[in-house]
Amino acid sequence: MTAPKWLGACLRVLLLLGLASAAMAQEPVTIGVLTDMSNNSMDFTGPGSVAGAQMAVDDFGGSVLGRPVKVIAGDHQLKPDIGAAIARRWYDEAGVSLIVDVPVSAVGLAVQGVAREKKKLFITSATLASDFVGRFCTPYAMQWVFNTTALANGTVRAMLARNEKSWYFLTADYAFGTAIERDSAAVINQSGGTVVGSVRHPFNTPDLTSFVVRAMGSDAQVIALANGPPDNVTMIKEANEFGLAKSGKSIVSLFMVINDVHALGLPAAQNLVLTSGFYWDRDEQTRAWSTRFFEKWARCRLRCRPAIIPPSPIG
Repeated sequence: MTAPKWLGACLRVLLLLGLASAAMAQEPVTIGVLTDMSNNSMDFTGPGSVAGAQMAVDDFGGSVLGRPVKVIAGDHQLKPDIGAAIARRWYDEAGVSLIVDVPVSAVGLAVQGVAREKKKLFITSATLASDFVGRFCTPYAMQWVFNTTALANGTVRAMLARNEKSWYFLTADYAFGTAIERDSAAVINQSGGTVVGSVRHPFNTPDLTSFVVRAMGSDAQVIALANGPPDNVTMIKEANEFGLAKSGKSIVSLFMVINDVHALGLPAAQNLVLTSGFYWDRDEQTRAWSTRFFEKWARCRLRCRPAIIPPSPIG
């Protein structure tokens, strides 16, 4: 289902649930893009998420059942308490009917709790921990694109098919890191592989050499990075500096976006195995959509950021 279709379906559900009264006929249906506009996730969410949401609204015609659709945005700064506070104010005071995006799992799980409490809709494309649809599942929230279960199955099974069965995890010490290690280890163990070790590392640390060296000194065939940007880029660069290519080991990034590949450069990125939910150059349809998106993203990046980071959390 394309973005305009699923967005339109959600908007119709909202109205059919009783939001479309005569008094509200001209009130906008408000969608809040709760994202990261100031930290490490902004390059693959941030202005791009705002641009994508507005594209979906525009493609759908900008209105639903006679009501205009408005997109607002807020910066949660990668902090669960700030994300939950913005979500609560949006639902209670800003007339937001649906929150979307919400990068990093800790923030997304906090916002999911607010959505459950308020009985409001939340669609995330950037909260990747499978706990979102597991132990914290709620009828008011859904994951879009992929989660840690999908990422684990895609990447791990590809490596196992190459008969690379012993693994060592370098895991970021946050919700996504622990979830992707857990889900990947489950696939490895079920498929006859083994996890020979793992170590937790702090988020966004410039020097991760000690962790990389420990993994390269293990008996593992595969060094699995259970983290995301910028730590995955840092670790891959450091592993190559320490002779990964000559070690006989493989390194996989269990979550990587195209920005990371560009940051690495071809010499460091070649031969990496990864799973992605979308690739812009796959076919004519993805190239056409992506051309439109890149143009809108560039405009939004230049003009939207000051307005998206408001003095109050309302957006």
